[in-house]
Amino acid sequence: MSKNIIVTGCSRGVGLEICKVLLEQGNTVYGIARSCPDEFKALQAEYADYLFFKSVDLADCENVRQNVFKDFCGNNVRIDGYVNNAAVAYDDIITNLNLNRLKVMYDVNVFTPMMMTKSVIRNMLLHHAKGSIVHISSISVHTGYKGLAMYASSKGALEAFSKDTAREWGALGIRSNVVVPGFMATAMSSTLTEEQRSKIYARTSLKAATSIRSVAETVAFLLSDKAESITAQNVHVDNGTI
Repeated sequence: MSKNIIVTGCSRGVGLEICKVLLEQGNTVYGIARSCPDEFKALQAEYADYLFFKSVDLADCENVRQNVFKDFCGNNVRIDGYVNNAAVAYDDIITNLNLNRLKVMYDVNVFTPMMMTKSVIRNMLLHHAKGSIVHISSISVHTGYKGLAMYASSKGALEAFSKDTAREWGALGIRSNVVVPGFMATAMSSTLTEEQRSKIYARTSLKAATSIRSVAETVAFLLSDKAESITAQNVHVDNGTI
């Protein structure tokens, strides 16, 4: 059965790959990101009737209901799934912590996803939909990396939020899970040197970067009816880092 799924951070990297997998499986995707690069436009052209896009600044958490759920996905659209993929990284050692930068990151990584989840669940209740929510976390929550304490804390907050969401709404068939990817070759990690990458790979069982496609396929599975008994879980796709 075709589903209507919201994907944030849809225009590149993991988000773009998630869109590709969902569209290949016959779903309709409502993509949200700040920009719309050529690769995403090409995907739009291929799936013109199934892929929709809106440019939204997800740092504006106070207006996310208006920007997304009124101007883009109104109540006439039944939302079956929500993928919280958009994130920004604030990397630094703790003694250099800057409160303003921390607040900006939390707006995008924590507060907006919480507000999005609120509206998604309300839509599911309106349409009596047994929906699925998937948050993208980070392996840094579960194993320490120098300079990632602030970023990991934002993702750890999402993991706790997801587990309680699952407990709160499971009786109505609404599921919430987290996918925890290992280190991937994405724009967010592009500033690392080859030596730094090699050290990270050496910490995994497979000694390689995590496959972006594998992460996307796992997300699609959790959104599907095949995962109807999976909720309140953190699913690690990390090449055996943990």
